[in-house]
Amino acid sequence: SKAFIDTQSQPIRLNMADVVTEAEAPALNLPKPAMMDEGIFKFNKILIDSVYNIICFFYPVTGEKRDFARFYVLETVARVPYFAYLSVMHLRETFGERGLGESMRTHYAEADNELHHLLIMESLGGNENGIDRTLAQTMAFFYYWYVTVLYFFNEPAAYHLSELIEDHAFDTYNGFLTEYKEKL
Repeated sequence: SKAFIDTQSQPIRLNMADVVTEAEAPALNLPKPAMMDEGIFKFNKILIDSVYNIICFFYPVTGEKRDFARFYVLETVARVPYFAYLSVMHLRETFGERGLGESMRTHYAEADNELHHLLIMESLGGNENGIDRTLAQTMAFFYYWYVTVLYFFNEPAAYHLSELIEDHAFDTYNGFLTEYKEKL
């Protein structure tokens, strides 16, 4: 069986063979997925890839303790979208929109999950250097405002950012585990 990707909710990682195409959705009585503006899609990709490449440049994975600084930066940034989503949802709820409770609980749980990742990286010494902390927090600050504005106007595009970041995080951790598993 195939899964339909609802671009209005948090993205998940699927095998492409399990994805229902837009053309297949009507035959299965599924709603047509929301389409993202190609310009925003490309901008998101360029933005996230550029930030990731900067992180890779300053924090190459070497199998040493310094790798945890890179992971700390990634985890600090990775939790930002959930705060942005919650901020927008709280604002919408304040203005009378109801029915956001389940989504809010989900995003809170996701933020809590990312917090645990961050705490692990801190316990491994990833935040020992003040420059690393400052870089991570500065990136998080600006990223928060970008995601907040984007989520307010275009939820699928904001979720797309999270998908891109999670893909890079997966690649980073998978590469580390593959290359340096004997050190763990």
